[in-house]
Amino acid sequence: MRVFFIGFGQAGGKIVDMFIEQDKKLGTNSFRGIAVNTARTDLMGLKNIEMKDRILIGQTMVKGHGVGTDNVTGARVTADEIDSIISAIDMRGTHDVDAFVIVAGLGGGTGSGGSPVLARHLKRIYREPVYALGIIPAPEEGRLYSYNAARSLTTLVNEADNTFIFDNSAWKNEGESVKSAFTRLNNEVVRRFSVLFRAGEVNRSMGVGEMVVDSSEIINTLRGGGITSVGYAVSEVMSKQTKDKRGLFGDLKDKFGGKKDANVEVLMGEDRSAKIVALVRRAMLGRLTLPCDYSTAERALVLLAGPPNEMDRKGIDKAKSWVEENIAGVEVRGGDYPVNSEYVAAVVMLATVGNAPRIKELLDIAKETKEDVIKSKEKKSSMFEEGIDPLFE
Repeated sequence: MRVFFIGFGQAGGKIVDMFIEQDKKLGTNSFRGIAVNTARTDLMGLKNIEMKDRILIGQTMVKGHGVGTDNVTGARVTADEIDSIISAIDMRGTHDVDAFVIVAGLGGGTGSGGSPVLARHLKRIYREPVYALGIIPAPEEGRLYSYNAARSLTTLVNEADNTFIFDNSAWKNEGESVKSAFTRLNNEVVRRFSVLFRAGEVNRSMGVGEMVVDSSEIINTLRGGGITSVGYAVSEVMSKQTKDKRGLFGDLKDKFGGKKDANVEVLMGEDRSAKIVALVRRAMLGRLTLPCDYSTAERALVLLAGPPNEMDRKGIDKAKSWVEENIAGVEVRGGDYPVNSEYVAAVVMLATVGNAPRIKELLDIAKETKEDVIKSKEKKSSMFEEGIDPLFE
C-alpha cells in the first residue's frame, strides 16, 4: 500500500519523520510525506523529511511560534492557508498513492485544529481515501488537552474516511511521565502501522505471499468510517526449531527409501498453523492502540508478516475464523506479507468499533470543561454588572 503521510503539528511531524526514516532504511519506497506546522522550531527538529517538504503555516498570525494549545486558531490558520498545503502535496506527487493518512496529536493546537480542515479539503480534491491517525492525550496531560482532543475527534471522525486512534494513557508505563515516554510511544505507533500500511507491496527478494493482502483489502475494511483500533503481537521465527526437525525428518526419510513421511509433514504444518492462530489471538486480546470492546467491531483484517516459510494458509484461515467468531460483523479479511525477518508479526485491525470507554471518558471531560468555562464566564459577567473587579475578588 502506497501511503502519503501528512504530519500535522509537533507529534504528527515526529511520527511521520519516523515513518520516512524506516522506509529509507528498508528501501521500499512505500511511504512519502510532508510535515505541516505553525512552529518553525518543531519543523527544524525533523531529521528525515526533506526541507522542501516541511511546510510552515500561520506566519502572519503567529510569526512561526506556534498556536500553543489553541486549536481554534489552528483550524483558522489551516483554512486560510489550505492552498499552500495542497500545493505542497501535489508537488510531492500523488499519481500512485493508494491513501492519504493525516497524523496528529489531538490534544494540542495545530494538529488538533487543522487535521479536520485538511481532511475535508483532501476528500474534495482527491479520489483516494483520507484516513486520520490521531494520538489522544493521557488524563494527566491536563483537562485542556483532553478537551481539545474531544472537540477535534468529534469533527475528525466525520471528516475522515476512518480514524485510527492511539491512546497515550494505555501505553505509558506506571510512574512514567508522558513527556519522557513520547519517543517510545511514537515507536510503538510506527511499529504497528508500518506493518499494516506496507501490506501488498511486492518484495522481489521474498516473493508473493500465500494470501496477499493488497491496498483494496485495507480500504474495504475501513470503508464504514468511525474509529479503528489495531492489535499487534510478535514472535520469534521457528527456523531453528524447524531446521532441527527437518534434520531428524531427513533421517527418517532416508530410512523409508527417500519417500516423504506424511505424518511428519502434517505435524510441521500443524505447528505453524497453531502458532499463527495463537499469535493472532495475542494481537487481538492484548493491548490495542485504543482499548475497546473488540466484540463491537464491524469489520476486521488479519495480517501476518514474516519469512515465507513461516506462513501457513491453514493457520491464517483458522485465525480469520476465530476473529470472525469474536466480532459483531462478519467481514474478516486476511493474508500474509513476506518479509526478511527473524520474527513473525501479527496485526489485527478492528474497524469501526462501537464501544471504547476511553472515547466516552474524553467526551465527558470535554462536556464538564465546557460547562465550567460557561459558568466562569457567567460569574465574571455577573461580577462586572455588580461593579466588582474579578481580579480582586
